[in-house]
Parts: sequence; C-alpha cells; structure tokens
Amino acid sequence: GGSDLGPVMVYEALKPYADAGISARYISNIDPNDLAEKTKGLDPETTLFIIVSKTFTTLETLTNARGARTWLLEELKASGAIDGSEEKKAEAIRKHFVAVSTNLEKVAEFGIDPENAFGFWNWVGGRYSVDSAVGTSLAVVFGPARFEEFLHGFHEIDEYFANTPFEQNAVVLMGMLNVWYRNFFKVASHAVLPYDQYLHRFPAYLQQLTMESNGKSVRWDGTPVTSETGEIFWGEPGTNGQHAFYQLIHQGTQLIPADFIAFVNTPNPLKDGDQDVHELFLGNYFAQTKALAFGKTADEVRAEGTPEEIVPARVFTGNRPTTSILGVALTPFAVGELIALYEHITFVEGTVWGLDSYDQWGVELGKQLAKEITPAISQDDEALAAQDASTQSLIRFYRQHREF
Repeated sequence: GGSDLGPVMVYEALKPYADAGISARYISNIDPNDLAEKTKGLDPETTLFIIVSKTFTTLETLTNARGARTWLLEELKASGAIDGSEEKKAEAIRKHFVAVSTNLEKVAEFGIDPENAFGFWNWVGGRYSVDSAVGTSLAVVFGPARFEEFLHGFHEIDEYFANTPFEQNAVVLMGMLNVWYRNFFKVASHAVLPYDQYLHRFPAYLQQLTMESNGKSVRWDGTPVTSETGEIFWGEPGTNGQHAFYQLIHQGTQLIPADFIAFVNTPNPLKDGDQDVHELFLGNYFAQTKALAFGKTADEVRAEGTPEEIVPARVFTGNRPTTSILGVALTPFAVGELIALYEHITFVEGTVWGLDSYDQWGVELGKQLAKEITPAISQDDEALAAQDASTQSLIRFYRQHREF
C-alpha cells in the first residue's frame, strides 16, 4: 500500500551497503504480475515474507499476502520440504512470515505468530513511515548499525529545521520558494533530477510524499483554499533525463523549477582511459544548472557561425530556477537527511496553504467504487446495470475478451 515507495526507494539507494547474501524484493501492486515476477527464482526455504499493513485489512496488501502464502506452501510441498498436513503448513507460515502491524489479532488470524509482529504508532501514515518499523526490511538487508545511521540522518535535519532561524533555514526557504513559484508564477510542476543512478526511485517517492500530502483543495478547517496548492513532482536520473525532457525545461513555454542532487564520491569509480567517468558525469550536473541559469544569447549563437534563420531556435533565455544539492557521498545518513529535508519542505508548504498534509481522502473514493464495481466485472448483470454508460461499455469489452 502506501508504505511501499519509501522502503523500495531506500533499498535501491543503498544497495552498495547491503549485507552479502541478503536481498529484498517488494510486492505492492495488486496486479498478479507483480507477485509472479517477484517470486521467480526464489528458494522458498530461504525466503522470509514481511507483511506490512497497519490495520492488516488493506485489500491490496492482504491479497498479495495470501498469494505469497499460497506460493510458499505449494513450493515447499513440491520440493518435499513439507507434507500436506495442516500442522506443517502452519509451522511453515510461522517460520517464513513476520508482520509489521498494529492489529495483532488479525496478524494471528493470518497464521503469523504475534511474537513475530513489529508494531508502530497508528498515527504514522504510509508516506511518512519508512523510518518506523515499516523499514524492517531495510534493517534486515543493511543491518541495524546502518539503519541507525539512516535514522540519525533524519534526526540531523529534524534538529536543524526546529532550531535554525527561518531566515537562515534552508528547509523553510526551499518550502517558501515552492510556494512562491506555485502561487505567483503559476508553476504547476517541479522536477527532481538526481545525478546518481542509485536514487532512480527518489522522484517517484517524492511524488507520493508531496502530491498525496498537499494535493488538496480544502483547508484543514474545512474551508476552500484561496490559492493554488500542490505541485506535480517528477523526474529521472541524469543523464538519462537530458535525452528525454530537459528540452522542455530549457526552452519550453512553462517555468519548471528543478532540484539537482549529486554526490562528490561514488562507490563504483571507473576510468575510461585517463578520464574519470564520475567526473564526466558530474560535469553534466554542473553544466545543466549553469545553462538553465544563464542560457545563451542570440549574439553568442551568431558568434558560432549559426545561420540567421535558425538563431532563434538556438537561443536559451536562462533565468530558469534550480536548486543544487551536493553531498559528499550517498550514505545511509545522507539518504535519511534527504528524506527528512523533503518531508519538512512538504510540511512548510502545507502550513502556508492551511492544509492537513497528513490525510489522503483523495485515494478513498476510487477504492470504495472498486469494491462496488468488481462484481459487475464477472457475471453480476444487476451490478453492471447500476454503472454509468461509459463504465458499462468498458466492462462489456472486458467480458467479451476475457480468456477464462
């Protein structure tokens, strides 16, 4: 559910720190393809499932958990590790499943020993939960010392945010800049461009953090907002993004603030002849922010001998806002700092706009309707008749082409 993107992002970001022989796979999508692909090639006897669900009632999570349980028991039986007795099945579930939940009764009903359940506060929302017991998989893969270092990174930014005067507080200033561009320049989107392949899921993580928190039109007191709120966060790692969408950022008609994130050191140094490849990579990081800031004038283009008729197409206006975040190395501490930085930026924006950044009612309506519509998908004609014309048409197409 909502607790997936955080652990996935951190796992990918810190892969060089994983303990030898231990890896993680994350299943979140209710699409059966996700479970099928993630269990391929696994040895059931050396696989541990960590079921993360605060209430242990979330449809997607429990559906996948039951699917994982079925896979485990079938694979263990096929290998001869267990017979088909209920006693052996129950023992296998106790040994191969643990839970992260606040509902120990439901955990026990599933077959997991409540002694193997890790609790956390029931007010912790999914998108803010990676540094709670929800991050158990990270503690397993990276070890408790590195997970503690990860938490220290959060604490460092928490203390900085709480104790630094606003006029010198980078967290506050970044949040206020986002509000400034959103409300006074009508900026609709914000690019996050990590120049580190290990952070390739960071933009997706920020999409959930920022858009689920501040994508709202009603204030915390129930009154309508009177200004634009929320931004569309998006991005890809450099240099991949340079060959995809940087054109729009450099020369498009809309202003897109961008955060560039990079690190001085890499865990995988490489030489191409005499050229340090990481320095070649970071050369792009420095060049892009300079190009966006200062652009290229028509006179500079002409000085290169460019034909007059194509000079306008090669002019860069510049004055495109960027924020550069440059760290020493992508360590567990640094990842904790990064997450906390953007959590507090999100809070600053929500506070200015008068929003409750910690609810997400926008995800509920679709989930409710899905429960009502699902019977119509199969053979419930009465449920089908209750749908609107467009939905009926789509379901009829599904029924016609479904290969049972």
